[in-house]
Amino acid sequence: MPPSGAPSYLDGQFLVAMPGMTDERFARAVIYVCAHSADGAMGIIVNKPVTDLSMPDLLLQLDVAQEADAIRLRERVGHMPVLMGGPVEGRRGFVLHTDDFHIDQSTLIIDEGICLTATVEILRAIASGAGPASAVLALGYAGWQAGQLESEIMANGWLNCPADPALIFNTDLDAKYERALRGIGIDPAMLSGSVGRA
Repeated sequence: MPPSGAPSYLDGQFLVAMPGMTDERFARAVIYVCAHSADGAMGIIVNKPVTDLSMPDLLLQLDVAQEADAIRLRERVGHMPVLMGGPVEGRRGFVLHTDDFHIDQSTLIIDEGICLTATVEILRAIASGAGPASAVLALGYAGWQAGQLESEIMANGWLNCPADPALIFNTDLDAKYERALRGIGIDPAMLSGSVGRA
């Protein structure tokens, strides 16, 4: 708990879009907040896939993996989806992963058990089978300028709650939104898009 009067940052938490979210890019989004400070915030959407693109296919396209590596990867992870991590830098890859993998000067430890790496080395490690135990690959990220995220939360755009690592790495993307809400005791059917006033 931060001292009284100190800012409360949301690193390592989920943002869950409220039903009234008007920006289609974030409708029903679950975002893992990777960094949050007085300067702004950055997070990865963990429940929206890039259409028709799996991790093995992307690694082949990027020449990170050979066909044999991609076949072995498909056997290990199936057609693991590539996530649409957000609208900023949409061609850049970001890997959220367990803390059993680390690249010096490149891996950001976000919270206990969860890290972020955005280098081609982690993709090579995943392709060869030497990567982290669990990982999700996202293209792009969601970003907020100083004070923007706080304003959106105050305007009833987002709920925030502790992140569940199992939910981050779960491949059932369609279920993540409701599971995130139910994880904090909210029935999605009972949510309203408007702010209540007492």
